[in-house]
Amino acid sequence: MSTQLDPLDFRLLNDWQRGFPLVRRPYAEMAHALGISEDSVIARLRDLKARGHVSRVGAVFRPHVLGWSTLAAVAAPPERMEAVARVIDACPEVNHNYEREHRYNLWFVVTAPSAGQVAEVLAHIQRQTGLKPLDLPMLADYHIDLGFDLGEGHIGQPATRPRLAGGGGTRQAASLRAELDSTDYCLAGALEPGLALTARPYAELAAACGLAEEACLARVRRMVDLGVMRRLGVVVRHHELGYNANAMVVWDVPDARVDAVGQLLGAQSAITLCYQRPRRLPDWHYNLFSMVHGRDRDAVLAEIARLRADPLLAGIPCQPLFSRRRFKQRGARYSGLEKAA
Repeated sequence: MSTQLDPLDFRLLNDWQRGFPLVRRPYAEMAHALGISEDSVIARLRDLKARGHVSRVGAVFRPHVLGWSTLAAVAAPPERMEAVARVIDACPEVNHNYEREHRYNLWFVVTAPSAGQVAEVLAHIQRQTGLKPLDLPMLADYHIDLGFDLGEGHIGQPATRPRLAGGGGTRQAASLRAELDSTDYCLAGALEPGLALTARPYAELAAACGLAEEACLARVRRMVDLGVMRRLGVVVRHHELGYNANAMVVWDVPDARVDAVGQLLGAQSAITLCYQRPRRLPDWHYNLFSMVHGRDRDAVLAEIARLRADPLLAGIPCQPLFSRRRFKQRGARYSGLEKAA
């Protein structure tokens, strides 16, 4: 546990990363579970946000349902790193931008209403920097959550999640998109900065989209049940909570085995993300991506070694791309997105 957190703050961050109450007064329900007052819960969350431990109280959406996104990378000359990062950060469609240890050293996520608009952003970055980005949209996901147990000893432990039946790809995302209407898109946009830290946050969310509070709650429940919202809860900032190292571990998996390997990695408790992306030969031959966080570099390397000991991963080349600097990190922007005709 971080030495900066008292036990109640730790429970707020650790226990409510998912399963956030879908009731009129969610913070009162949390307060009842913690044995404190509603006002105290709200005040603590405000303080944790001010200290940088909490990004927002909100939703993590399934990729490619509300719009289109891609992971991209450029190989920036070291002497131009900051200048290239500024160009990338200036794009409002970019929500993450990290320097990582690789020839392709700047990795960023672009989210926009369509694949064509994502391509326009990448083309703009290429024009401004002279560097051609790798475009690596998700093909299948095996685990996308961004939440994990913050307790000591969790990273590196062999506990696993239940195995998934298979990775969900763009076809499944399109099926989910057909279930949504313009009001759902409005709610997603209004949720972008997170739920208000007030006694009745869903009432404020409802008002932003011209809904009654109960109608708003019903729609949010439906998006959670459908899997459009992968998670609703406290979104923590891992680095500020003492997880000082993270590696994007990329794997060169034989295509016939990628689903089995993806399911194995996605089930591991220390993996916060696991997804299939295309190869881009000859420059990029990895097709499976997984994220591992740890207190320090050695903890991450120990976890990777434990993963590689599984017989299913024997002989599969992989490379950890450790994060060096975080240039930009925020939730994806959904305001302004509209359901395609």
